[in-house]
Amino acid sequence: MTDQLPTWLTAWLLPLSLTLALFAGYLIFRNRKQYREIDRMLDAVLTRQPIKRSDLQEGGLSALAGKAKRIQEHLLLEIEQAEQEKEQVKQLIANMSHQLKTPLANVMMYEELLVNPAVSPEQQAHFLEKMHAQTAKIDWILKSLFKMAKLEQNAIDFEIAPLLIHDTLMDALNTIYTKAKQKQIQIELETKKNPVLLHNRQWTAEVFANLLENAVKYTDAGGKIRITIQSLEMYTQISFSDTGIGIDPSEYQAIFRRFYRSKQVENIEGSGIGLYLSKMILEKELGYLTVESQAGKGSCFTVFLQNRKN
Repeated sequence: MTDQLPTWLTAWLLPLSLTLALFAGYLIFRNRKQYREIDRMLDAVLTRQPIKRSDLQEGGLSALAGKAKRIQEHLLLEIEQAEQEKEQVKQLIANMSHQLKTPLANVMMYEELLVNPAVSPEQQAHFLEKMHAQTAKIDWILKSLFKMAKLEQNAIDFEIAPLLIHDTLMDALNTIYTKAKQKQIQIELETKKNPVLLHNRQWTAEVFANLLENAVKYTDAGGKIRITIQSLEMYTQISFSDTGIGIDPSEYQAIFRRFYRSKQVENIEGSGIGLYLSKMILEKELGYLTVESQAGKGSCFTVFLQNRKN
């Protein structure tokens, strides 16, 4: 005897089976559509194509599309930063080559002159002195580039402490005293105020030396440099005023860029590194640097350092 389902059960199961089959087909179709949408979004991420706004606003894939878009934005940012760093490295190499080209050529020229038998002992001494000066310049450029690279990469253990500012100023003044004397430039230092400020003595002395070096370089013989100190509520400002050639106000921002050289001073020996280094050092100390100037009358660079916290 063959087992048969009751007629009423068969009549009930048939539409149910059809419904389940249709639902299963719908799920397969929908899943295939979702797979296609996911595949399309992954392709967009890999090929850097924008993800459609409709994916973010419609359908069950909106959350996934949002995450894919954030991943894509992150990847694009990483790629952009890598390309910028690559361009910066290329620019750095080009600038280094430019900075070193002239002094290296000068060293080679003086070397040829020194071995020339027609050159007198007096001339040899003169050329030897010039060669030593160019060698010192190469050494300074290489050291400055090395410092710049380390500061940019945060590879320096930069510590600040409450220290008397006059000691740091004297360190800097000692480095430029001879050059200032040769040009008969008078340097006035305010001695009544000697506050304790938060700074790194070695690095801040380099900032002051860079500012004083520029002041001596761009001030005519017989000029004057004045250093003043003024205490404010949170900071103390140390100002370096000179009677030099001055700076056009349109260049106030540009002079702090790496390797920037104004057309006004392109015939004067320089590297375009000092002010950029100074700005970075002061930022590490949570200080800052400003400039005010008038072409033909002089400049005033002001360093702001934090007061000692009580």
